[in-house]
Amino acid sequence: MSLTLTPAFLLLLVVVVIVSGMVNGLAGFGFAVVGTMALAAVVDPASAVILMIIPMLAANVTLLTELTGDELQTCGRRFGPLMLSALIGTIVGMVILDLLPDGPLRVGLGLLTLAFVAGQQRAVRLPTIGTDGGSTFTSAPAMITIGGLSGLLFGATNVGVQLVAYLKSQQLSHGLFVGVVAMVFVGINAIRVGAAGLLGLYPTLTVFGLSVLMVIPAIGGVVVGSRLRNQVSTRIRRRVVLGLLTVIGIRLLLGGLGIA
Repeated sequence: MSLTLTPAFLLLLVVVVIVSGMVNGLAGFGFAVVGTMALAAVVDPASAVILMIIPMLAANVTLLTELTGDELQTCGRRFGPLMLSALIGTIVGMVILDLLPDGPLRVGLGLLTLAFVAGQQRAVRLPTIGTDGGSTFTSAPAMITIGGLSGLLFGATNVGVQLVAYLKSQQLSHGLFVGVVAMVFVGINAIRVGAAGLLGLYPTLTVFGLSVLMVIPAIGGVVVGSRLRNQVSTRIRRRVVLGLLTVIGIRLLLGGLGIA
């Protein structure tokens, strides 16, 4: 894991974080995917993952304030097994982060990003009601399985689209969905900051400090995106997010294959 902190890179990092924050504020998700994938196109993926953890935490804390105290308690009880299993999976994913080869990891990230875009365009939804009238994907064992596997991927790549897709399938209002996604990722990323330090994933204190400084543009981007949310239609929100992810996914795939 290595970083060259040139002025051009620092400017690029600030722009990426601001845009990622705006996407997150606008759509309720996307900070990690847009930010990590954009950075992974110009630096090694492991460095991109680590740099984005603290700004991602700040972005989701900002959105978390949209939930009331009662909603926090209700959602905490409802999605508790999902959060706990995702946390455990995330820590395991972080342990193996430095073991993953650069080229194949870029290809994998690109494919995951494009698969998410394709799934969203087809409006794929997880079934939520079983034939007996019970919930198929809301039981504790189902949430533990989904959370654990999604957390493993999230810890190694910052890609949490599986968790986002699962929460989208729960038929929450957009405002509540935004808050619940923020709650899940705040809990996970708060632990990830400490885990990254203990595992020695920050190569230097300078890189850690840079990640902390990126909190400022991250929050600024989220605030702007949140204010635009009610002024922009769902259709435009989807086009912006999916368009960005498509470009980033293709860039990662080509870079991992050595084509670009």
